[in-house]
Amino acid sequence: MDETKMPIVNIAGYRFVDLPDRDELRQPFRDITAKLGLKGTILLSPNGINFFLAGTQKAVDSYISYLNNDERFKDIPLHISYTDYQPFRRMLVRLKKEIISLGMDEIRPVENNGQFIEPMEFKEWLDEGREVMILDTRNDYELRVGTFENAIDLDIKSFRQFPEAIKDLEQDKSTPLVMFCTGGIRCEKASVVMENQGWENVFQIKGGILGYFKETDGAHWDGDCFVFDQRVSVGKDLNESGHEMCFACREPLTEKEMQSEQFVIEECCPYCYEKNGPELIVAGN
Repeated sequence: MDETKMPIVNIAGYRFVDLPDRDELRQPFRDITAKLGLKGTILLSPNGINFFLAGTQKAVDSYISYLNNDERFKDIPLHISYTDYQPFRRMLVRLKKEIISLGMDEIRPVENNGQFIEPMEFKEWLDEGREVMILDTRNDYELRVGTFENAIDLDIKSFRQFPEAIKDLEQDKSTPLVMFCTGGIRCEKASVVMENQGWENVFQIKGGILGYFKETDGAHWDGDCFVFDQRVSVGKDLNESGHEMCFACREPLTEKEMQSEQFVIEECCPYCYEKNGPELIVAGN
């Protein structure tokens, strides 16, 4: 079969695990991804690996086999979706202090990563109308694309703001709390932060939003889910939805926002206008 006509496989996965040889791992990952023609990003830190890659099915299968040769990376849970184009421009293997930046060295998910709740069980809780707090741990621009009904919006611009933002929550700390993010990685740290601040019944959705979409019909979710590649967002069916990204400020845009007079292709959008004022539009014209 002609591989040029086959769909592109998109995978994302992570694992918190001690990697004292982080620096030495970089070149082998560069070599294998170059050999397989994969594009995307691999983040390596002393406390784990995080990757989002795309390529042919054969290339992805070979990459997974390569991972499984190292016990530390064996059987990493994957989020898988498909596109008819390559959603990444290049291949990067980066060395980082953290695979998801929080800035709190004492939070080590490899030792304690909190409690998980299966997507279907969480949906059943919502179907039953059970008393539960729903906490979105993501950034403000991600929430605009979609979130759970009645989810708490912390109004943060980066995950590093999370520990301070939750100090303003006034709810009873004994109330069951379910948090979520795109694929689960942020919640493994966030749940420990919550517990350290006295929250007694903290859960995180296993597999995050993408896991919820995969395992349920997406009930109780309003909108789409922002993703960090050229697709910009996916729907409940995990297929690319209708958002685009502003060339200038990188904000996700709806079709309606792209019809605004404040939107100029490859120059600015309503969010640029809000931040910089009408002189930006004048300059663009």
